[in-house]
Formats: sequence, C-alpha cells, structure tokens
Amino acid sequence: MELSDFLSSPYPLSRPPMIGCNGAVATSQPLAAQAGMTMLQKGGNAVDAAIALTVVEPTSNGIGSDAFALVWADSQLHGMNASGRAPAGLTIHVCREAGHEEMPDLGWLPVTVPGAVSSWAEVHGRFGRLPFAALFAPAIHLAEHGFPVSPVVARFWRAAARSYRKASLPELDTWFATFTNEGKTPRVGEIVRLPDHATTLRKIAASGGRSFYEGELAELIDAHARSTGGVLRGEDFAAHRCDWVDPISTNYRGFDVWEIPPNGQGITALMALNILDGFDLSGPVETGTSWHLQIEALKLAFADALAYVADPDHADVPARGMLDKTYAASRRALIGEGASDPVPGDPPRGGTVYLCTADGEGQMVSFIQSNYAGFGSGVVVPGTGIALQNRGANFSLVPEHPNALAPGKRPYHTIIPGFLSRDGEAIGPFGVMGGFMQPQGHVQVIVRTIDQLLHPQATLDAPRWRWDSGRKVAVEPRTPLAIIEGLTARGHDIRIEAEPSAFGRGQIIWKIGNALVAASETRADGQALVC
Repeated sequence: MELSDFLSSPYPLSRPPMIGCNGAVATSQPLAAQAGMTMLQKGGNAVDAAIALTVVEPTSNGIGSDAFALVWADSQLHGMNASGRAPAGLTIHVCREAGHEEMPDLGWLPVTVPGAVSSWAEVHGRFGRLPFAALFAPAIHLAEHGFPVSPVVARFWRAAARSYRKASLPELDTWFATFTNEGKTPRVGEIVRLPDHATTLRKIAASGGRSFYEGELAELIDAHARSTGGVLRGEDFAAHRCDWVDPISTNYRGFDVWEIPPNGQGITALMALNILDGFDLSGPVETGTSWHLQIEALKLAFADALAYVADPDHADVPARGMLDKTYAASRRALIGEGASDPVPGDPPRGGTVYLCTADGEGQMVSFIQSNYAGFGSGVVVPGTGIALQNRGANFSLVPEHPNALAPGKRPYHTIIPGFLSRDGEAIGPFGVMGGFMQPQGHVQVIVRTIDQLLHPQATLDAPRWRWDSGRKVAVEPRTPLAIIEGLTARGHDIRIEAEPSAFGRGQIIWKIGNALVAASETRADGQALVC
C-alpha cells in the first residue's frame, strides 16, 4: 500500500501517525486507549484490548449499548452483529396510543435489548486470549477510583443534561441521580466516580455476561421497566442473541472495503464507492468537483439505504442487488454537473464510540459500540449505572416500510465498523462514528486513502462534508472558500457548521509492511498508542 510521506500533509497536523510493530490501539479517549494497551502488554491480543475499553466515555457508549465488530483472525474477516431487538410488547399501536406519529428519541419506547455485553462474551469466547474477567480490571478501577473528564466528553455531558431537562420525562430522573451532582454535570478535569458501573462490571465479568441477560441485572432492568412504564421485560433479555455474519464488501480500485450487512447502514458506503469507482478522483486533494461527485454518490446511496435497509429476518433486503456493479453504473449516470434531489432506485432482486486494535500476531479488530444519541434513551437502571440505548428511534411507524417497528425486530442501525484489505491480505480497521455521518465518513476515509494517498492521520485531519437532506450539505469552517463557492455554484445548499463532532470521530490502523500505523481523531479527545 502506497501512502504519502508520513511527515507531509496538506492540512495542519496536530500529531503525526503512530508507528509500531507489536500492537496498536486507537480510540476517542486516552484512558480507554491505555486500558487496551495494558491488555496487549499483559500478553493479550487485539480482541482482549478492544473489550477492555469502556466506562471513560459514558456520553457515547456504555453497558446498555449495541455493538458491531469486524475481526481479522486466521487470515479471514469475521463479522459480529450484536444489535438488539424490539421488546415483545413494543408495537406500532403502542407508540400510536402514546401519541407518537414518529418514533421518539427519549424514554422507554425507543429502547431495544442492548447487545454490547453479548458481543464482549461472544467475541472473546471465540478469539480472546486472557481470562474474560481480567479484561474489566482497568474499567472497574477507573469507575471505582475515578477518572478526570476530558474536554469533548464534558461538552457532550452538558448537552445531554440540557436535552433531558427539556424532555421532562419521569423515567429520566435516575439519569440525573447517576450522572450529575445535584443537577450539575462534571467540568473538564473533574474526577468522576461511577461506583454503580464498577459493581455491574464485576457481575458481568464474573458471569461471562450471563447476568445481564438471564440473571440479577436482567431482573433489575425488568423491575425498573415495570415500575416506570416501560415494556422491556426479562423475557426479552433471555431471548436475545448476537449473530456471527458474513461481512459484505466491494472492490474499489483494487482494494476490498468491508462492512457489516444490513440491518446496519454500512452498505451505504459500499454503494457510494461503487458509484465513485467510475470517476477519477486522483490529483489535487481538495477540489469542488471531487466533493460534488462524492456528495452526489452518497445521496443516491442513502436514498436506497433508507428505502430498503432493515432487519433481513423480517424484510426482503436486496443487498446483492444494491451492490451490483451494473446497478451502480445506472445510478452513476444520474450524476450531472449540478446538485440533485435523490430518490431511491430499483436494485435487482436476488441473492457512536469507534475503536480499533491490532496485535503483533496479525489479529485486528474494528469495533463500534454506541448508546446512539449521547447517553441514549435517558433511562438509567437504578443502582447499576446501566444507561439504556435508544436504537429503536430509527424504526419507522409506517406499517408498509421494510424498517417498520415490530416485536423482536432489529432497527435500521447507524453504527458501522469498516475494514480494508487487498488481495486477501489485511490492511486494517477504520471507522468514523456519528449517526448518519458514518457511511459518509467511511467514503471520505477511503477516497483520501486510496485516491489521494494520504497517511492515516492526514486522512482524519482533512476537512469533512456531511449531506443532510435534499441539497443541504454541511461543511466545516476550515473548508477552502473555493470549494464552498464551487459547490454553491452547482446548486448545493451549503451551511458552515462549527461543531466538530457533527462530522464524526474516527480511528484508523493500517498494516504497512511489518509496521502498524495508527491515527486518532482530532475532533475528539482521542489517542493512538503503539508498542
């Protein structure tokens, strides 16, 4: 794999990429990176390092999260879907009766069964090396003895508190009792202790995760739901399973780009890359033409994803047709000189923390775990520290839609781990967290890596764009004026957005020769470590 000089970049660098050969960890929080590195230094592998990363970024992920993983082991890629299903008692009628025309973001209704804990146990059971209980020691120590809150996490914490106060739902009271001090969120550098987290993690560690789905923790969640109006039950937890899945891919200019199949939205990135494969994006790193083509390709891919992606156990998802190269050519033909308003096509039938780790023996992990919107639903189970995700917010309440809410069904899922390989050899894991920004971030990472030959840190430092809807596109303040003017002239409705996290937060580890090259997002508190 050829990249640009590692000391050169078209963007101001805050740090160089990290280079090692015995292991690498890249996360959006330094203490999490150090926890993962501790596992590697104790003789653990990449899977052990990935599972060790929790607690210190509760504003984005936690024990009540969902998770997906891509694991490179034994010279092949393995996919894990640990997204949860809707409770048996949650129906479109229940939501309508509660007065909702669309799925709400907060409270009990958007809560599906959290799958993260099952992913830890399942992935470790198949590929881990250290004892399962040992992986939680750093997180338990930090939760019990305290950790200083980093700047980006502190900002997200304040934002969550404002959102939950506005919602004024009684089931959110436990969140304030657990995550604030008399209603105040922690300041940057303030030491935060989460003793309930420590207690819960000990129970998970001791039981191999079973207590979360069949034991005491499941019973506590059931009791809290019954007492505060939730429909989630212990039976829903007992019925949960995570699934090993075959990753999906497309070949982009000789490289294989891999994603988890639906119900995840990773297929969106692959469809966009199929469309872009017919354009020449080499040459100058940032041009209005390049950005225009990428935006238009993403629009078309999203139009299809939002129309067809759903739980394949409950809907006919034409994944093979959506990735068909001939179909991509027909979609490519729709891209002209000006901005368009995307509509779904008719594909042929057939056939938001992100982290990555690698060890010196060739194992690599692309792992993403998320509560979805900040702390998630705002529902916290008393005495446990478990903040429940709100993944069900992505269900449709239109009965005819493939992604319509139904009991036992998984929703359209935004979190997506990515992986890159070539000719059957691993290059490495990558990801950009951030809701519907994620496939857009994946496309921008791949274009800057493969077409523009940027090294991992430069790839993450580059200014990003985000398509929102119709012709609306958000760009970062440091976007070159010539690009903004060029996109505007093509009919794009450009808005400059100041919030860095709105453009995702990414991590990358590439294997280049015998070296591991790691980079971490400058839009977060992230850190890449190597050994």
